[in-house]
Amino acid sequence: MPQNQLEDAVREELSRRVAAPRALTGDPASAVIGRANRIQRRRAAAGMSLAAVAIVLVSAGSMQLRDDRPPTGGSVAIGEPDPPPAVTRTIPPPGPNTMTPFAEVDVVLGEMIVTAQGRMVPLLGTGDVERAHRLTDGRGWLAVGAPTIAGRALWSVRPDGTAQVLLAGADEIILDPEGRRVAWKQGTVLAAAGIVNGELADTVRAEAPAEAVPQRFVDDTVLVRLAPDRPGHVLWGLKPGPLDQGTDRVSTQVFDALPDGRLVGEVAVPAGRPACLTLLDPAQGLAPAGPDCGPEVDGDGRGSVSPDGRWLLVNGRSGDQESALLVDLTRLDRSAEAQPAGPAMTGTVVWSAPGTAYYADAAGDLVRVAVDPLRTSRPATPVTLAGLPSGELPVVVSGG
Repeated sequence: MPQNQLEDAVREELSRRVAAPRALTGDPASAVIGRANRIQRRRAAAGMSLAAVAIVLVSAGSMQLRDDRPPTGGSVAIGEPDPPPAVTRTIPPPGPNTMTPFAEVDVVLGEMIVTAQGRMVPLLGTGDVERAHRLTDGRGWLAVGAPTIAGRALWSVRPDGTAQVLLAGADEIILDPEGRRVAWKQGTVLAAAGIVNGELADTVRAEAPAEAVPQRFVDDTVLVRLAPDRPGHVLWGLKPGPLDQGTDRVSTQVFDALPDGRLVGEVAVPAGRPACLTLLDPAQGLAPAGPDCGPEVDGDGRGSVSPDGRWLLVNGRSGDQESALLVDLTRLDRSAEAQPAGPAMTGTVVWSAPGTAYYADAAGDLVRVAVDPLRTSRPATPVTLAGLPSGELPVVVSGG
């Protein structure tokens, strides 16, 4: 490049630099803007920190609230079954508590069911239970309440102990051996229904005398005692209308059924003589179908037949003392003897096997009667199981 052109380029560059405005080092506007930006950044950071702290505190409080909540559970519906009221109670779920089983059957102790496997299931909302029946396939229990001013109630109890009322206000309630049907009496109304998925279904009602009481299911009929102070029973065929009172006027008690359908009961024949054991034929209007007369037991009507139909365990008198008696039903005639088998029974008698029966006595003990030792003439001393809480009257659970 020639010398003169180089000098011209240098002069032009110097002129541009002189003409360009220069930022002042101590410009107050720039300082204010910079300070504002720094404050904004600090506020944003502080806000984010406060938000994070708030989230942590809320989360901690939520966790604390969850820890303090009562345990969840089922609901208990209480009231008349038609329609059921919307009254519920939250109850805690049963824990995995177990204990040594008392027996080969379930037992109700106050507000607790102790199963044959030793599991403890709380019963809340049912009140006092007088009878209970274990359903098959682990579906729970049916529980019949003790009589109150408002009558009896029937409860469906689930495996976790939660209960729902199926029936209330009845004078008497009975269940069939499978727990699939129920019959009850209320005033002059005799009724029966199926139990399907924890609800009553296909209810049938009949008109009956006020003193008539249903006692047990016999196949597809219900055995009804016509009056408590005179002989006579009838089989109700689960049909509506007035109750046909039948022709039986000699049976004083009916204890249970044999596998062939005949009933074990007492008859007063001839009139005026003490009632004695015999068999009754349901197909013949409960006419005597066995020996003319077996032993006299003179009991309160509690009794049960072993699953094989061989033995009757029944309340009666042995000398001057009331006790449980064992009768061999294969020898039901005048020569048969009712052998003492233990203290008098209260509540339900349950056979856990053909040769083993359980019941509660008036002292609150759970009594186990084994037939084999009695047959070999050993002392008829039942085994009173230890470990029951004092003051509790156990209820032996049927079925299962």
